[in-house]
Amino acid sequence: MPSAKVLEAKKAVVAELVERINNSVTGVLVSYKGISVADDTALRKELREAGVKYTVVKNTLLSRACEETNLTGLQGTLEGTTALATSDEDYAAAARILANYAKKSKTFELKGGYLDGEVVDMATVDKLAKLPSRDILLANVLGAFQAPIASFARAVQAIVDKGGVEACEKAEEAPAEETAPAAEAVEAPAAE
Repeated sequence: MPSAKVLEAKKAVVAELVERINNSVTGVLVSYKGISVADDTALRKELREAGVKYTVVKNTLLSRACEETNLTGLQGTLEGTTALATSDEDYAAAARILANYAKKSKTFELKGGYLDGEVVDMATVDKLAKLPSRDILLANVLGAFQAPIASFARAVQAIVDKGGVEACEKAEEAPAEETAPAAEAVEAPAAE
C-alpha cells in the first residue's frame, strides 16, 4: 500500500492535470514510443514556441483526471506511452505540430484529443492539424479587407498618371467631337 505522502503527490498531479485540461481549449494525446532524445527536444521546443504545453503523463493519473473533467471517452486510448499536449489559446497548434511529426516517424502516433471540453474523434484531430496557423489565417482576413482599398488606390493612381481629372475629362470629350465630323462626312456624299 502506498504511503500517504505518495498518495498526496499523486492527488496533486491529478489536480494539476484537471486544472490544465479545464483551462485549455484543446488537447492531443500521443504515443511517443521510439522518439529519440534529440527529436524530443526539437519537438518540445517547437511546441513551446507555439504556446503548447507538452508533458509525459502516467495513464492511471490521466485516467483519473479524465473522470473528473468528463473526458472519459479518452480512457480507451490510455495504453502504452502517453504524452499530453494542451493549448490555452490556439485550437490547431498542438494537432498541427504533432501530426507533422507523426508523418515523419514510424512509431510516434496521435491517440486522441479533445476540443472545448468534449472528446473528438481522430478525423476531427486530423482536420485541426490541417488548419493553417493563426497568423496565416489573420493575414488572409486582412488581405481580404485590403483588396478593395488597394484596387481603389490603383484606380486613383491611374488617373494621376494620365494627368489628373482634367486630362480624363478632355479624353472623354475628344472622342465625341472627333466622331461627329466623321458622321457628317459620311452623310454628305449620300445627299448628292
